[in-house]
Amino acid sequence: MTMPDTDHTASVSAEAVRFSVAGRALVDGVSLALRPGRLSVLVGPNGAGKSTLIKLMTGELAAQSGRVVYQGEEMRRIKPWQLACKRAVMAQSESMSFPFVVHDIVRMGHDGLGRHLSRAQRMAAIAQALRTAHVEHLAGRRYQTLSGGERQRVQFARVLCQLHAGQAVEATQTLFLDEPVASLDLHHQIGLLDAVRALTRKGLAALAVLHDLNLAIAYADEIVLLDEGKVAATGSPASVITPERIAKVFGVDPAVVSGGVRPAILPQGFGAGERRAEAPF
Repeated sequence: MTMPDTDHTASVSAEAVRFSVAGRALVDGVSLALRPGRLSVLVGPNGAGKSTLIKLMTGELAAQSGRVVYQGEEMRRIKPWQLACKRAVMAQSESMSFPFVVHDIVRMGHDGLGRHLSRAQRMAAIAQALRTAHVEHLAGRRYQTLSGGERQRVQFARVLCQLHAGQAVEATQTLFLDEPVASLDLHHQIGLLDAVRALTRKGLAALAVLHDLNLAIAYADEIVLLDEGKVAATGSPASVITPERIAKVFGVDPAVVSGGVRPAILPQGFGAGERRAEAPF
């Protein structure tokens, strides 16, 4: 297989990556470049390969063919601690067996990476992450007592701390979010995505899996539509989310999606063209 030329302007590139289970290709020759200052959103039906692609690009799974490249260096050659400085991952769900309180879980984002920071700097970063994720009032609560949405916001605070700790080592960073708003109410969905967009304004590259096409249209700089493990389309929201593709890929009448594929809940003009939040760090 001929490998695509490495995109040296990208923070992270997947180059013709493939991953199969029991003879079925979950990700089938996907190439994708994530660039600083841009939020890319993965959309597609269940089983399209979205979560698997994120796991391949973050190192949780190893591609069976193709490769993942971080700023020109193959991921498999990068030491784990260096990779942790380059990228942070917010997974669909995180289970905790031990009775940690929220403050301790957020602090884990600094563990192993934040040794260059003073105690005061670490505490300030943790406090900022808690505020940004709207969980400051939960800092003393045990993680197991939280709702699903509260746990998601705590995990978001943790990845914010990881990014902060890694900044001294790696200026070019990428944030991966797999269904980050699945358990959140509308207020916190908007708050989390506002915070991600604020980070991209400061040069972060971000890739998020979203099922809500309204939110994808409102926030994405680029939408990547996956279907049956392959890229069905990629580009601006207007060019990717069309009535024809909704009908073909999702198998639904596009007339029922936001009254004709447009943001139906968010205020007019809100989203990609209007970035309100300040970057947390």
